[in-house]
Amino acid sequence: MAEQPQPQPQPSRGAVAGPDGLLRCPWGLSAEDYVAYHDTEWGRPVHGEDALFERVCLEAFQSGLSWITILRRRESFRKAFHGFEPDEVAAFTDTDRERLLADAGIIRNRAKIDATIANARAVQALREAYDGGLDALIWSYAPDPATRPVPRTLADIPAVSPESTALAKDLKKRGFRFVGPTTAYALMQACGLVNDHLADCHVRQRPT
Repeated sequence: MAEQPQPQPQPSRGAVAGPDGLLRCPWGLSAEDYVAYHDTEWGRPVHGEDALFERVCLEAFQSGLSWITILRRRESFRKAFHGFEPDEVAAFTDTDRERLLADAGIIRNRAKIDATIANARAVQALREAYDGGLDALIWSYAPDPATRPVPRTLADIPAVSPESTALAKDLKKRGFRFVGPTTAYALMQACGLVNDHLADCHVRQRPT
C-alpha cells in the first residue's frame, strides 16, 4: 500500500464521511491536522524549484516516521532550512549542521540533515544539467492519468510504481539521497503527479 500519511486505517476501507458529511480518504480523518492537508494540498499539482525541493526534503525526513510528525513540524522545518531555498541550504556549513542537530523543532537526524544539504547541491547541479531543472525532471515521470485505474479503497493504491522506481533511480544518479522508490511514490502522490484520492472522495469529485 502507498506510503500515505499515518496512521493508516484498514486498507479495505473506502471513502469515509466526516462530521461535515463530506466523503474523504480514511487517512484524511485520522487526525485533525490531516483534514485541511487532505482537502487542500495532497494530490494537487506542485510546481517550482523551492516548493518541490521542500517536498523532496520533507518526504526524506518522513522516512521511517509518520507523516503527521512532519506535518506538525513543517513551519519549524521551513524556518530551520531558510524556506527550503536550495541555494541557501547548499551553502550550509558545519555550524549550520550543529544548529540543526540542536533544533528541537525538527527531526534531529544527522543523516537526513546531511542528505538535505546534499540534495540542495544536487538541485543546483541539476539546473545546469537538465533543461527546466528539478521541476521538469520530476514531472517528466508523471504517468498518463488515463493509464491508471481510479482506486476505490486504500488496498487499490500501490506502494511503488514503475515511474517512482525510475524517478528514484534518476534522482540518485544525480546525487540525491533518501529518495527510494517508495519515498518517490509518496512524493508523486503529494505533489499531484498521480491522483490517489479514492473514487468517492469529495476532493476527486470536485475540479482542482
